[in-house]
Amino acid sequence: MRPDGRKPDELRAVKIVPDYLEHAHGSALIDFGHTRVLCSVMAEDGVPPFLMNRGKGWVTAEYDMLPASTLSRRHRNWRRGKADGRTLEIQRLIGRALRAVVRTDRLGERTLWADCDVLQADGGTRTASLTGAYVALARCIHRLLDNGTLKRNPLSGQVAAVSTGIYRGRAVLDLNYEEDMAADVDLNLVMTDTGHLVEIQGTAEGAPFSEVQLADLVALGQKGIQQLLALQRDVLPGDLLGHG
Repeated sequence: MRPDGRKPDELRAVKIVPDYLEHAHGSALIDFGHTRVLCSVMAEDGVPPFLMNRGKGWVTAEYDMLPASTLSRRHRNWRRGKADGRTLEIQRLIGRALRAVVRTDRLGERTLWADCDVLQADGGTRTASLTGAYVALARCIHRLLDNGTLKRNPLSGQVAAVSTGIYRGRAVLDLNYEEDMAADVDLNLVMTDTGHLVEIQGTAEGAPFSEVQLADLVALGQKGIQQLLALQRDVLPGDLLGHG
């Protein structure tokens, strides 16, 4: 049924390569099938004005797609003078999700910048970015703990994301571009390792969908996220995850 022959509840092949960049405090290269995203996290002293002198840190994100990441060349955001609405939506989503598992009161007055650059896009770039950004964030925190910059682990858990949708009348997991373009429903799910939801983004591209179908899509996404959380754990130090 699916263009690449996967079962409805099957993820694409997912690969995470941690510490991909030499200069970043934390980084990861993540592949979801043919979607590939380079994620990095850098720590900087200082926080946004609304947090100054409060003894708390901040976690935020930037997202972009490289010009050759799609079939037709994309213009860089600086050529347009500002980020487009989709870009802003995705980077805000990534920032919110990462903050959901970080004790910002343990960061001091510093900002952790997560940068997600899509090298190649074949659907699910936001979910791949978020899942990889968590690994880069955790690697960054591990480094800051190791060198004494941070005194206590600010991580409270893990977070990952995956897409689901209704394609040809059936709920499927982790849509590629061909499926995403033809799906009747497109839904992105963000969840922590404790099973708590951070965000659900669901849209009927064709006919409206029912509560029963929504429950099916969420359950399918939960199953996929459990697999992604396990892949994150495979490339992170065991004593880091939990959970400061």
